[in-house]
Amino acid sequence: QVQLVESGGGLVQPGASLRLTCAASGFTLDNFAVGWFRQAPGKEREGVACISPSDGVFYVDAVKGRFTISRDNSKNTVYLQMNSLKPEDTAVYYCAVNGGYRAMCYGRVTWSDYDYWGRGTQVTVSS
Repeated sequence: QVQLVESGGGLVQPGASLRLTCAASGFTLDNFAVGWFRQAPGKEREGVACISPSDGVFYVDAVKGRFTISRDNSKNTVYLQMNSLKPEDTAVYYCAVNGGYRAMCYGRVTWSDYDYWGRGTQVTVSS
């Protein structure tokens, strides 16, 4: 059974950092692209970052230079390091896996490319 579990969210002040973790079970992540998405109240889910099986990465403009996506295949885990957090980063953050074997990020983070989803972790940035 494929399962993704996000953790690491919390309440932080503007300018702070958080590291989100996406732990997979039931399959190994190393041959699949993994994306991070977020959804703020009243807004649509939006892509944030993607990492390919070959460690190619893609970020949306809103987080470029502040967020870093990485993977540790030995732990079957993907991370999202978030620095210089802003109030507009407040959202539930989800990780997702593109079920296509060795699929790349293709310069986008689009929810329809992803087949397996975690339940999310809340990130709140507020003073």
